[in-house]
Amino acid sequence: MKFNLATRLFAAVLSTAVVVAVAMGVGAHVNLNRDFLGYLNEQAVIRLDLAVPSVTTGYRQQGSWDFLRERPDLWYRLLRPAPEDLKVPITERPQASPTPAELTGASRRFTLLDADRQRIVGFDRPADNAVERAVTIDGLTVGWLVLTPFESVSSGAEKRFADAQARTGWLVGGGAVLLAAAVAFWASRRLLRPVRRVAEATHSLAAGDYTMRVPERAADDEIGRLAHDFNQLALALQRNESTRREFMADVSHELRTPLGVLHGELEALEDGVRPLDADALRSLKAEVTTLHRLVDDLYELSLADVGALSYRKAALDLREIIDDTAGAFGERLRSSGLALQLELPPGPLPAFGDARRLRQLFANLLENSCRYTDAGGALRLQARREGRQMLIDLHDSAPGVRSDQLPRLFERFFRVEPSRSRKSGGAGLGLSICQRIVQAHEGRIEARPSPMGGLWLRVELPALG
Repeated sequence: MKFNLATRLFAAVLSTAVVVAVAMGVGAHVNLNRDFLGYLNEQAVIRLDLAVPSVTTGYRQQGSWDFLRERPDLWYRLLRPAPEDLKVPITERPQASPTPAELTGASRRFTLLDADRQRIVGFDRPADNAVERAVTIDGLTVGWLVLTPFESVSSGAEKRFADAQARTGWLVGGGAVLLAAAVAFWASRRLLRPVRRVAEATHSLAAGDYTMRVPERAADDEIGRLAHDFNQLALALQRNESTRREFMADVSHELRTPLGVLHGELEALEDGVRPLDADALRSLKAEVTTLHRLVDDLYELSLADVGALSYRKAALDLREIIDDTAGAFGERLRSSGLALQLELPPGPLPAFGDARRLRQLFANLLENSCRYTDAGGALRLQARREGRQMLIDLHDSAPGVRSDQLPRLFERFFRVEPSRSRKSGGAGLGLSICQRIVQAHEGRIEARPSPMGGLWLRVELPALG
């Protein structure tokens, strides 16, 4: 039979409480009996020592033990501590207050033996381990006062005391068990209910229901954080699934468009509708280039995901790389109707990195601005050193990006422009690749609103030296 987590927690807490309560009860019972018996015997020995002078005085007054054989009722009076006036006869001694040992019945375990160790009066079964005190008169032993120790708590006030302590111990242990059972029941029901909900929601999530959420508790504890983290996980999975579907739709469109054009061009050439001239070849080559660029971007991201994107880092001049990349984009900027403002320091910007990957980084950033900036606008590319950081800022003019979309710009396949027109976009992979390259160079990249009305992309890279 399989038990759920709540049942097992309840059983574990309850069984632990029962074991502890039983162990405490047994231990208390054993220690009580042992220590209580020790206390009783210590009091009895004290009482024995107090009785020896009184018994000795009684013998001295009477001259023998015969008075006890004739009047055994004087025995317990004789055991009382001797009076200050030792000449007071035993028969005239006043009743003294009982000692603690007498209250526990110790006096009933006293035995008086004569000089030949024959019982005269008192307890009739003295034990072998009895405590003895000699009764001496003028250096001559005339008898023995013997105490038989307590072996168990059997009767009287001591028995009632021991029983009361045992009952109290078992009542406290039973109350502890009941309290533990109540706490275990509450914990198994209240504390584990949210865990059960998370477990059930996890099954639904594993089955593909990414809309599943669990109620979050107001308390900031582990269970509350578990519910919150589960909802964040479900939200991330839902977003990833949505992104995946959008990506499949985007990639299929991006692939279908050039493939459709290629197919139509080839059919037109095959049917003789279009002559095979330089224009036809340029058109075919443009579509192949588009396909090649998309496949290259996907390949770059797949390598970055598994950490296999190769980097050959060396000392370099970042200013020269930016200048060369911007110069290579001259024709692209003119065709897009954009003006580039390049602001670079007069001296070099030494850095340590992969020149080829950094050129790819700045090319992707410029291509992104060319693709999404309205014609007639402007781009401003700035680079400078501040402390141990190289700061590269790329501003472009309208259109801008909403503030809620800025954090998602570097997500793969995310595009601000939702349309799939060939005019404005690729598959939304360029900035994702830029982020991987910057991270591989131990830097960071972020997006902000630009004072020029468009997008501001800032790249921070560590400086050399």
